[in-house]
Amino acid sequence: MTAEKNYTTQLQAGLGMIPETMALMRLWAPGMIPAHLADHAVETGIFSRTTARRSRNLVAEMFAPRYLANGGDAASRIKYLLEQRFPHESLEQILFLQTARAQQVFGDFVIEVYWPKYSAGADTLSRDDAEQFIHRALDAGRMQKRWAASTIKRVSGYLIGCCIDFGLLAEVGRAKRAIKRFSIRKDVALYLVHDLHFMGLSDMAVMQHPDWRLFGLEVQEVISLMKNLGHDGHLFIQSMADLVQISWKYRTMEECLAAITQR
Repeated sequence: MTAEKNYTTQLQAGLGMIPETMALMRLWAPGMIPAHLADHAVETGIFSRTTARRSRNLVAEMFAPRYLANGGDAASRIKYLLEQRFPHESLEQILFLQTARAQQVFGDFVIEVYWPKYSAGADTLSRDDAEQFIHRALDAGRMQKRWAASTIKRVSGYLIGCCIDFGLLAEVGRAKRAIKRFSIRKDVALYLVHDLHFMGLSDMAVMQHPDWRLFGLEVQEVISLMKNLGHDGHLFIQSMADLVQISWKYRTMEECLAAITQR
């Protein structure tokens, strides 16, 4: 990931917040701006155990940055998948993807700390690992200003908690968390490869995109995965040396979504 100065503390709004995201996704409609969604959430009382201020904060700090950027394309797609009863485990992985895209501190933590630990055969990941990652990020200038020790401690907890919510870690003790097996699902891989393609990227740029690293995949592994998916007729890929050429079956993301939700 890049070293832009855009690490924030927005994860404090709710970590993964999977059930809350699903509830807001059902409430949201295309064209609805965050303020109107927040008003609607308060009016309907979908978060009956939270205050109106908390409900508005969930929309502004959690839902909007992750799902309503770029005109709400992500929200429209996820809402469609939700309505088509897309497998819950696959929806969770797409929410994970959107969270990592919106919160660079989380995406970088997964790529730079979680996957190296996983690949090295480590059994656990600790809050100290998260704190060390943040200190390295501070030294690299990834924040607009240096965070206080209390902020570092809090955000370290948010990173661990977010990994737990999305199934990368399991709670086994207070100081450390067990590293769980985490691999991209086939339908999510199809979603992601087409999402990147319809961003206007070249075929090779799609294979090289950093989003794959959120799932622990390097370029050659992505190419192998796409070849396997090609056997199901969703696309056709040819590769040699540094050249990749893909024949795309679906002309729009909507066609792709319709195909991957067919039973």
